[in-house]
Amino acid sequence: MIDNNALLEILYEDDWFAVINKPANCLSVPGRGPDKQDSILYRAEQHFGEAFAIHRLDEATSGLILVAKTHECQKRMYAHFREREVKKEYRALLRGRLQGQRGEVRKPLRCDWPNRPRQIVCTDEWSKDSITFWHILDYQDNTTRVRLTPHTGRSHQLRVHMQSLGHSIIGDEFYDPEYTSSDARLLLHAYRLEFRHPFTGAWVAFVAPMPF
Repeated sequence: MIDNNALLEILYEDDWFAVINKPANCLSVPGRGPDKQDSILYRAEQHFGEAFAIHRLDEATSGLILVAKTHECQKRMYAHFREREVKKEYRALLRGRLQGQRGEVRKPLRCDWPNRPRQIVCTDEWSKDSITFWHILDYQDNTTRVRLTPHTGRSHQLRVHMQSLGHSIIGDEFYDPEYTSSDARLLLHAYRLEFRHPFTGAWVAFVAPMPF
């Protein structure tokens, strides 16, 4: 039996929500089938008695994820995310040496239907505008450590946008051409979240320590 309390790293909690540091290769919410039930939301339900999803991270991505304790908190935080009032910062390690100091990627994305859940850069009627800002932190041998700030929140957005620059995120089984099964994990981490508290109105910020 899974010890949900031991596997839930809670960085902050109050009467309305909890901030959790999600490990890599863990689902945000339950999937289909009994073998896909273990997830951050499932563990939070076991721990708090009741929990509601606010947003998601890709299974392979680690870092900050919010879980509501009440329906009203979920509703208010949904609005924050919908209106792009939540500031998000990710850290990643890219293959190769990305040139320049900072920049942005503005490339529309849509699902690659024959190869779901992969996404592709595309300009057809089903595509959605997607914007990512990047800033180089340092170089390590033939890799680049970057700060990534998404303006939009499309599925796999950061992963596809970095691939489109010719510098895939290391360990990305979908978009890294040099990926091998020996790669321990995707080197993408949800590092920082900032937003106005949905009940107190205070501006709050949370950081999850870098695991790589």
